[in-house]
Amino acid sequence: MSLDTANLRRVAGASALVVGALQGVTAAVALPRGRRDYADGVWGPGLAGVALVGATLGTGDGVRRWALAAGTAAWAARLSSVMVPRLRDSDEEDERYTEFLEGSSTAAAAAKVFGTQALAQLLVSAPLQVAAASSLPRGPRRWLLPAGLAVMAAGAVTEALADRQKAAFMSQKSRAREDGPDDDVPDELEVLDSGLWGWSRHPNYFGDSLFWDGVWLASAASAPALATLPAPAAMTWFLVHATGAKRTEERMEDRPAYRDYQQRVAFFVPRPPG
Repeated sequence: MSLDTANLRRVAGASALVVGALQGVTAAVALPRGRRDYADGVWGPGLAGVALVGATLGTGDGVRRWALAAGTAAWAARLSSVMVPRLRDSDEEDERYTEFLEGSSTAAAAAKVFGTQALAQLLVSAPLQVAAASSLPRGPRRWLLPAGLAVMAAGAVTEALADRQKAAFMSQKSRAREDGPDDDVPDELEVLDSGLWGWSRHPNYFGDSLFWDGVWLASAASAPALATLPAPAAMTWFLVHATGAKRTEERMEDRPAYRDYQQRVAFFVPRPPG
């Protein structure tokens, strides 16, 4: 058996403490300010914290532990570079949180947002925790590690490129609106349908999902990590249904240009346009 169960318990316990502390501190800052959306800013750091806990405390294969930690930390740092300025520059809470938490008490909001996110982080990071306490087997199965790392890199690049293309588009659209009323905004600025956004309506979320598929694949080089398949499946579900793509579609589908975009471009998994 390649899994050190005693070490896994240690890694899992320390991961729970790190995630719980991070969510607790964030809740203490966010709730009095009415900014429950601050939770978005600690999603990446929480997962990076679990990866670093595993790399530090784990007894499994050292190369894999630190490769996964480095990849996850880099992914989280880039995500934070997008999310934190967005939260800092906004004076109002994200409407998704306001709608979701309407009528909720402070305690209920803390549980629904920060408690739920802590549990989600521990679930999504399960492959990292199991990999930290597992050795790599001999034989061809070891090649799942470099394959998984390659998928992680592809996902991270896809997500970063999609976010950059969206930021450039929004900046261009903002400049056009400064020069005149909304009616003067060129038709090509009604919806972003170029670059990766011409292959998928949500390429940033797809890249994020692909990254965590790669984490699972790299971890699954050790047989016990196969059982953590629900982790990347849950991440994809979160990105599509819970907080990401579907909610965006609901907000945008009343716009004629976006309805046309929906007819032309794939929803999630990229495919050639047309």
